[in-house]
Amino acid sequence: MLPRIAVTLGDPRGIGPEIVAKTLSEPPAEADYVVIGPEELIRDLPAERINIGAVGTAGRVGKREAGSGKRTAGEGTFPVSRFPFPAKDAGRLAALAVEKAAELALAGEVDAIVTAPVEKRALHDAGYTYPGHTEWLAELAGGVDVAMMLTTGKLRVVLATTHIPLSAVPAAVTIERLLKTGDITRRALESWWGIEDPRLALCALNPHAGEGGLFGDEDERVLAPAAQELNAAGPLPADTVFVRALRGEFDAVITPYHDVGMTAVKVAGFGKGVNVTLGLPFVRTSPDHGTAFDIAGQGIADAGSMREAVALAVRLGGGRTGK
Repeated sequence: MLPRIAVTLGDPRGIGPEIVAKTLSEPPAEADYVVIGPEELIRDLPAERINIGAVGTAGRVGKREAGSGKRTAGEGTFPVSRFPFPAKDAGRLAALAVEKAAELALAGEVDAIVTAPVEKRALHDAGYTYPGHTEWLAELAGGVDVAMMLTTGKLRVVLATTHIPLSAVPAAVTIERLLKTGDITRRALESWWGIEDPRLALCALNPHAGEGGLFGDEDERVLAPAAQELNAAGPLPADTVFVRALRGEFDAVITPYHDVGMTAVKVAGFGKGVNVTLGLPFVRTSPDHGTAFDIAGQGIADAGSMREAVALAVRLGGGRTGK
């Protein structure tokens, strides 16, 4: 039995509909795909590649006949993505799609979800005031503890803090937070990736891991005890830990703040990175980029990251359910 994968179209004004169309025109892995988004856009997707059907944001499910789609990525035309919607309406449509995908996953009707990019401002305008998908899905799943992982190739990076100001990071990076993030990471590597004894590393907060307190005491006072309790390497300076991970020394690197981890992943594999939410009762992946409003509707968006996100969702979702 093939794994079932729900794919949301994201903000209808952005490149989400286009990169989904490109990806599903030649899927990177065999699966049953359920597409969720505004029905005007779903009608233009390559129906012959969508084995289950399409779900509109109103919740209606409809089986589409193979070949009924008029546009495919191979023909060079794509769903019209620059809808004349106010941000509030675009945010509401994107939010309804995410909620529907989570509902299907929690009900066991799909094995994984892949979310196309959304604009946080539009979501806020529509009343969804979450920092991002990660925190939002955690609440939809019942308030579970989650962590954000970015991965490309051999590199897996997990963020101890996500969307907070840099000035707030030192106070937020506590031993408790690092231990919780490490535990979530270890369990995901074991259950989703099948790694029996995951090797973790902690990326330092300060330059040169604080240089013995000369550049800050957080690494000695907070990160070192956490690393010891997690049986993880570190804290290791940011300018070396990712190189060592790419060489295969570690299965995942836990980083203290958003940009140091995101930058490492994007430099290592720009256009191929995948965001994975760890700790959920279902698999969720997404591309590692935003809505790209400036190029939406032009047919030039790179679907590489979305393809990787779909491929990983199929791999993790199928393996998790034993399919």
